[in-house]
Amino acid sequence: MTPAPAATRRQRSADPELYDFRRPMTLAREHARVLEVALETFSRQWGTLLTSRTREVAQVALERLELRTYDEYVRPLPPTSLMVLCSVEPVRATAVLQMPVDAAMVLVDYLLGGPGQPLGLPDRELTEIEWQLLRDLLRHALHELSYAFTSVAPLELSIKSVQYAPQFVQAAPASDAVLVASFNIEIGGHAEKATLMLPAESVLSALRDSDGTDSRTAEDVRAHAVAVRALSAQVREVPVPVSVRFAPLTVTPNEIGELAVGDVIGLRHRSDQPLDVVVDDVVLAKAAIGSNGKRLACLVVTTA
Repeated sequence: MTPAPAATRRQRSADPELYDFRRPMTLAREHARVLEVALETFSRQWGTLLTSRTREVAQVALERLELRTYDEYVRPLPPTSLMVLCSVEPVRATAVLQMPVDAAMVLVDYLLGGPGQPLGLPDRELTEIEWQLLRDLLRHALHELSYAFTSVAPLELSIKSVQYAPQFVQAAPASDAVLVASFNIEIGGHAEKATLMLPAESVLSALRDSDGTDSRTAEDVRAHAVAVRALSAQVREVPVPVSVRFAPLTVTPNEIGELAVGDVIGLRHRSDQPLDVVVDDVVLAKAAIGSNGKRLACLVVTTA
């Protein structure tokens, strides 16, 4: 069998993608695979959710996962698109679930018992009733996303608001790295695209912590060690008040109000029991009372 010429092989290959060596944006292979597995789980659960809520067979498939800047994510989006802004806890960041308005209207039509016909008005915004119907559906979808990411990163997503002009949505600084997952949604003979944007640093840092990798440079590690030593040295020199106290006694406000000069308060501290050495109301040691020359002193007998 004669091998194909090099020129023919090059023509059959995919189109080359631009890569900026000044700002490398790549995912580690092992991290990409873990994220793809989680997103594929989410897409299957999302498809099942759409089928059960719309009573129409729906399939959701993950097409690709990319690491991009937020500006690169927003720029190619159409001028009008459904942008669902979601708060991400516990990292206090913002995620975005994006889909065309026509795709949203197809889902709303199904939810209202209709045949799922798109309106053909891509610039139309949803009414309050339409948004509330779609919001409830997306709220359950985000719950499935949190479940799918349980083994990756503990993310709790909740819907904050909806916007329709992607270029004016500032969900993250333009140069920040974000994870962009693209999905293909098929329902009732309609095929639409949707994207999910997640803050990259919060997700990738959780992955790095789980596999024990450290993305810092050698200079960063040295600077961190110097900072830790300096902080430890400063903390050791901070003046801390230390007190020695008897066992506390609980009394009523009425008893306090009736105290007068000459009254004797009986303590419940036995004479052979050591005193508490306390720093900021925390007992750190036990000490026996004594004297050191002409001054009272205590001898530490145990430490906590």
